[in-house]
Amino acid sequence: MNAAAIQVHRGWTGLPDAARGCAVALGNFDGVHKGHRAVLAAAAKEGAPLAAAVFDPHPRRFFAPDSPPFRLSSNAMRAELLDAAGADHLFALPFDEDLRETAPEAFARDILSEGLGAVRVAVGEDFRFGKDRAGDVAALEAFGEKYGFEVAAVAPVEAGGGVASSTRVRDALKDGDVALATEILGHDWRIDGEVIGGDRLGRELGWPTANIEMGDYLRPLHGVYAVRCRIEDQEAWRPGVASLGLRPTVEGKDERFEVHLFDFSGDLYGKRVETAFAGFIRGQEKFDSVDALVAEMERDGEKARALLNA
Repeated sequence: MNAAAIQVHRGWTGLPDAARGCAVALGNFDGVHKGHRAVLAAAAKEGAPLAAAVFDPHPRRFFAPDSPPFRLSSNAMRAELLDAAGADHLFALPFDEDLRETAPEAFARDILSEGLGAVRVAVGEDFRFGKDRAGDVAALEAFGEKYGFEVAAVAPVEAGGGVASSTRVRDALKDGDVALATEILGHDWRIDGEVIGGDRLGRELGWPTANIEMGDYLRPLHGVYAVRCRIEDQEAWRPGVASLGLRPTVEGKDERFEVHLFDFSGDLYGKRVETAFAGFIRGQEKFDSVDALVAEMERDGEKARALLNA
């Protein structure tokens, strides 16, 4: 991943002077889709740095720690996407028991006003905050008037035949609908992860792959995808084909995300690779033999090249 210029701050106390007095977009910003970018744009105020304030960990992970992976963007990826959208600062507000129990007025006073020194706060019109989610936009506007910050409430943004939301992006990816996810996001869905050791079966079959750790990223539909990859801090995006699934033809027992880069040779173990999903090719299948699998992999590669060159 490329290093982002955005300044990342943990919490709301002890901030440098340059990080205070921002116009703040408030939300989770998972995936940084078109709706998120509309909130960020609505936060902008002339003469004030632009910032995003997010909850970390994601409240869903706090309330359901054992839930399956669901994130659309890691913290680092979210920072990069927010940087690209124009944010100067990113405030990661630790979501813990204390924050959970914070009353709406205390959140507005102690965190937004006294802590961040926000001059303007933008949220989606359905935003809820504070203990038991008791605070709404009307409450935020009242607190803003009391504590000296403007409030902007942003209506839902339409994209891909419905409201742009992280939930719709997740649902699209779980259906293998990469095109719809891309339309809602306004960019390719991208993940980043470290290349870890595998069984080197792909190399034996003539299709060497990088086995990438997906962490808490959402698992899209098992199958084969056309992808573009960027290795660590390299600028170039490399075309490839990726497979996510259990590898039923070779009696695989664990889920793997494996990427084959076209016309590439080199050792990627231990390196971080950013992967952009460009299109869905087919679902996971079990073939009668390894030879049949290899033949299908050849066809997958041709389809991926065609899609990437379209």
